Amino acid sequence: MSNGLASPYKGVFFDLDGTLADTAPDLVAAANQLLIARNLAPKQYEILRPRASAGARGLISGAFGIDPDHPDFIPLRDEFFANYEKALLVNSVLFEGVDHLLDQLDGAKLPWGIVTNKSERFTNPLTDLMGLRQRAASTVSGDTTPYSKPHPEPILHAARIANIDPSYSVYVGDDIRDIVAGKAAGMKTIAAAYGYCGCEEPPEAWGADYLVRHPKELLEIIFPQ
Repeated sequence: MSNGLASPYKGVFFDLDGTLADTAPDLVAAANQLLIARNLAPKQYEILRPRASAGARGLISGAFGIDPDHPDFIPLRDEFFANYEKALLVNSVLFEGVDHLLDQLDGAKLPWGIVTNKSERFTNPLTDLMGLRQRAASTVSGDTTPYSKPHPEPILHAARIANIDPSYSVYVGDDIRDIVAGKAAGMKTIAAAYGYCGCEEPPEAWGADYLVRHPKELLEIIFPQ
């Protein structure tokens, strides 16, 4: 049964980490395991949390101060992946208000999807465990297409799967790459300032159509009165 809410959009697409789900606790734990295994002190959560949106690259850089060109990066990345795969959903949760938001989208029969740069190896089991993939009209990962955000193709691919015109859709994300990709895909964009926002530019500078500081504010944009 419809909840009677009306939206100017035909579909809503979300980034995953830092937008729908607060996955930083488990991502940071996987990075700190690398340090502990080398008899190094783990980093404070507050230091590594903003890097969670950049995945292994950001977290390994934050933990060890190295970039992907460093010879130690690949083995550290593979060990990080192994750590994370074993503990995908220990302390990760949906952000406050997200469950209600998704219930409202479902009640309004407004399709929604997930577009993340996380690889399918992690996205699919995590979104299954969180009860998201079963509800989403499409779930696209960083390796589902030959491209990842900020390229628009993953978002366009998600819209095609959901059979939704991108020009009547909105994309929500907590990184500048999300906004760049969403705009390039022809969607309206919403910067999720409550997320990790790990890039140097503040969310206000990303050029998004809207900015929200709590997921509940998304309802006001998606279902304007």
